Amino acid sequence: MLRIIDIVSGFPYIQGMPFEEKRAWAMAVVTVGVYATYLAVILRRAGDTPLAEVPYAGTLLWSIGAAIGISIGASIVLSMFSPPGEAGRKDQRDREINRFGEYVGQSFVVIGGVAALGLSMAEVAYFWIANAVYLAFVLSSLLGSTAKIVFYRLGFHPW
Repeated sequence: MLRIIDIVSGFPYIQGMPFEEKRAWAMAVVTVGVYATYLAVILRRAGDTPLAEVPYAGTLLWSIGAAIGISIGASIVLSMFSPPGEAGRKDQRDREINRFGEYVGQSFVVIGGVAALGLSMAEVAYFWIANAVYLAFVLSSLLGSTAKIVFYRLGFHPW
């Protein structure tokens, strides 16, 4: 365990990074990793079967649960390896970056809702509707995390 602490503390870039930026990076990595795993499982199951006929509901629910659990775990691990008091500390800049990053990410939730509405009116298979909504949540998380990282790296100037 001490070895991991020595390795992590050896990266000065990580040490100088605000805790909330570390959380944004973790969320982006978890989002991409879990969704890629979900896609791999579904595509592997498909084989010669049409995608709309592949059993997806259990895998989708497990992947959402895994993303939540891994994100919580990553936040705990980041807190453990952060200097004392850093994990719970947020200043005004952190709060504004978080708020604006969430606003940016939420645009894909709206797009996903509209896409699901359109797909349901077109009477498309449930598989495509569910996956459109799931993709919208994934893109929302990824865009929100990316926006936060960009704001931390390039600066945040609210209008």
